[in-house]
Amino acid sequence: GTARHDREMAIQAKRNLSKTTDPVERLRLQCLARGSAGIKGLGRVFRIMDDDNSRTLDFKEFVKGLNDYAVMIDKEEAQEIFRIFDKDGSGTIDFDEFLVTLRPPMSNARKEIIMQAFRKLDKSGDGVITIEDLRGVYNAKHHPKYQNGDWTEDQVFRAFLDNFDSPYDKDGKVTTEEFMNYYAGVSASIDTDVYFIIMMKNAWKL
Repeated sequence: GTARHDREMAIQAKRNLSKTTDPVERLRLQCLARGSAGIKGLGRVFRIMDDDNSRTLDFKEFVKGLNDYAVMIDKEEAQEIFRIFDKDGSGTIDFDEFLVTLRPPMSNARKEIIMQAFRKLDKSGDGVITIEDLRGVYNAKHHPKYQNGDWTEDQVFRAFLDNFDSPYDKDGKVTTEEFMNYYAGVSASIDTDVYFIIMMKNAWKL
């Protein structure tokens, strides 16, 4: 279903782009027009440019990142967006904060079901999902790569975690924030709360 949602979301985002004047919303829609990983993709571009690993960007890096990601934006609009995110006027923006703000807003009902899934996976209850947590809830033995002997159980778990992990910092641990970011992308392509909740319940047997 996700591929279909992605296509629908991309079409919808392109349609809405012509209507909105809010610069942040325009940037969000340009990312979503690339599918649910679009915002994550922009994060990856910023990560590559952050040479000094400061997790912040100055205006020059910000504009270069947008250009590298082929976002259509003029300088005034870029400046306006940068100002919105540079809350303390330091001339730099924190890009984790930037990506969270760019994330499509979700209803409380959706956030709640995402957290239910997270809590189910987080067996140890420490707020981070690890390979150890997954052993009890996710059966690797059904995975085709496990069945044909390509991967060990741990490799299956690791690949599964990588789906949710930050694209620039895969550490085999998934935080609540990363899990939310992933599902915000999925959520953007699903119109009704009811349908989103059914999908989550089926996916995680909640």
